[in-house]
Amino acid sequence: MKHLQPIAEFAKRIRDNIESVFLGKTSVIDTLITAFLARGHVLLEDVPGTGKTILARAFAASLDLSFSRIQCTPDLLPADILGVSVWRHGEEFEDKKGRFVYRPGPVVNQFVLVDEINRATPRTQSALLEAMAENQITIDGNRLALPEPFFVMATENPIEFEGTFPLPEAQKDRFLISLDIGYPDVESESLILENQRRITHPVTDIKPVAAAQEIAPLQEAVSCIHVDKVVKDYLLSLVNATRSNSSLRTGISPRGSLALYRSAQSLAGIRNRNYVIPEDVKEMAKSVFRQRLLLTSEAFVRGITPDRIIQSILDSTPIPEYRNLPAQASRTSA
Repeated sequence: MKHLQPIAEFAKRIRDNIESVFLGKTSVIDTLITAFLARGHVLLEDVPGTGKTILARAFAASLDLSFSRIQCTPDLLPADILGVSVWRHGEEFEDKKGRFVYRPGPVVNQFVLVDEINRATPRTQSALLEAMAENQITIDGNRLALPEPFFVMATENPIEFEGTFPLPEAQKDRFLISLDIGYPDVESESLILENQRRITHPVTDIKPVAAAQEIAPLQEAVSCIHVDKVVKDYLLSLVNATRSNSSLRTGISPRGSLALYRSAQSLAGIRNRNYVIPEDVKEMAKSVFRQRLLLTSEAFVRGITPDRIIQSILDSTPIPEYRNLPAQASRTSA
């Protein structure tokens, strides 16, 4: 059986590099790498001070990609993200004719960090929709392809409401996964305190450990990881359980099903397998489903959370027995 060693090796390099400055959250880092290799975007939701921006900066610094950071504020305009056409006088051109020239915005990069995305107005948030969904933007009626790979990582504070604009459901659905980091354990936090005794932040020492040209082949390899019918049926049983849950207004859409499918393939790859097992699907379900579930008014009043519903679905849906994996995994089609 052929293993996907390059994918696992890539993930280890990135993980080790990030863990030199972002401590005690190996599972969070692995999920982030999983989304990146699955060609998806990531939404980091957590309270202030848990390291969302540090994680994003460390991940970006580990990759040899063009990088930009968008700090969202209520006065941020779509043109501040997408770019704008400016008039240039004829003296600057060989034919001496003046013309409008496009000046790219920060979204025209391979790795885009959108910090505090919910502080931008809905109009500005929508400027990212086309970029995230189709890897392109439209300027003055002309479509501009974005560089490959294209990865958006956004952060938001889910408990602060003053001066913020909740993300519309269509925007949330464009993120492959949603992650909450949580507080570090005592040992890790002690190391964090020790590392902060220096003048500059340790993240400034992070150097790239992965070249841009190796990413596309790895992402392509992930898309070829085998998913057996037994695993697909288990995945769809989880999806259908959300659609019939009385505490939810809407269940997971086909786009959400595809997101879970791709995430499970990517997780299998970084675990050095060329086939997906049901446990891969189960492990990724919460991160994929969380931002896509809409609670009913009654469930919201009763204090029911999406995570609680997802966990209930995972607990009540039996994991299928799946044997002879090595033999079946010799096929390369997914």
